[in-house]
Amino acid sequence: MSLYDYDSIKDDIADELLERFLRYVRIHTTSDDTVADEKTPSTERQWNLLRLLESELKDFGVEDVGLDDFGYLIARLPGNLSTGTLVDTIGFMAHVDTNSDAPGENVQPLIHDPYDGNVIKLKNDIVLDPAESPLLAGYEGQTVITTDGTTLLGADDKAGVAEIMTAVQWLCRHPEEARGDLEIIFTPDEETGMGMNRFPHQRLRSGYCFTMDGGEEGEMETECYFACSACVSFKGYAIHPGSARGKMVNAVTMAGAFINMLPRNESPEATDGRYGNYWPHKVEGGLENAELTVYYRSFDADDIARRTEAIKSFASAVEASFPGGIVTVEIKEQYRNMREELDKHPLVIDRLRKAVQASGIEPIERPIRGGTDGSRLTAMGIPTPNIFAGGINFHSRSEWVALPAMVRAITVILNLVGDWARSK
Repeated sequence: MSLYDYDSIKDDIADELLERFLRYVRIHTTSDDTVADEKTPSTERQWNLLRLLESELKDFGVEDVGLDDFGYLIARLPGNLSTGTLVDTIGFMAHVDTNSDAPGENVQPLIHDPYDGNVIKLKNDIVLDPAESPLLAGYEGQTVITTDGTTLLGADDKAGVAEIMTAVQWLCRHPEEARGDLEIIFTPDEETGMGMNRFPHQRLRSGYCFTMDGGEEGEMETECYFACSACVSFKGYAIHPGSARGKMVNAVTMAGAFINMLPRNESPEATDGRYGNYWPHKVEGGLENAELTVYYRSFDADDIARRTEAIKSFASAVEASFPGGIVTVEIKEQYRNMREELDKHPLVIDRLRKAVQASGIEPIERPIRGGTDGSRLTAMGIPTPNIFAGGINFHSRSEWVALPAMVRAITVILNLVGDWARSK
């Protein structure tokens, strides 16, 4: 199979890719982290896209397509190499759910074709200004897709889903192009951090896998955060406020005191680069009981352990400050820094770097200030770096994606397939 650059493939796939992406983002698939521990998928609506993908893969001619009871879709496209030629099976993975931080229902994407280089004004006074976004300015004259300002777009990760599906369809249409065995994997609930909890990794045949879940065109990511969540429960004592003196213990006030102990200079909005952070993610409750979810992140194993101990010390301090109150903490690991394992597999990184270069640009190698299903899969023993899908401003009403970035992502997929087919 040949290696492809952007110009050699764009005319063959761009229109179809755009149509597919627009179709997928209109399907409501927001996940729910409040129930993701209890069931997978966490929301029934994710099945709508999963079943559509199952059907489309079969329509492409992919015969081995399995969608299990937990919403994990695994399909296999057999290789076409000569008998006796053995190469590793590789997989491509994306997630179907969207984040709950911004509305994900009734998405109305706007197509700017061609983007004229001016300020884009959306509903809710949302503005995309190229003067503040060199990335946006760089797509003047190209096709850019935005939200209308009322919802997120869903490029995280329906851009990745659309790219994988378009690449698979292209490969099915071009049986003359050499390829090894491929696996296509779509997952639910990635945005909850718990989407891989029930993943049947023992069913995979892939020696290596790639998530299509990155942002800026050209990014390749081999490092992510260590990520944990803390469920902090506050038990107070409720009594009528008229007779509360010396008796009431306000669980809401306890939760507020805990939040105030989180270092503001170590919040997501105050950090970048390789700095870790904490943030209060959700709080609910009343006078007698309140519950707070705190997320915290670090690129360093010792530092994430330090942050865990800090969370516990904050809880002890709050409990001591509210006589009669009780504070309990439950810590959960969400994912680990995939660099721990990927450093042991330089081959996969070298081939990904080569595939990006062959597409016509130099790779942008940086750590993810977040995580992917790939980081969980890497910890399960299948090295899985992350590739750009093209989306910008994830989880927000100002999310956008440029079609050229999505086309280039497909060239990277095809180049990886081709490179693996030539390996022995």
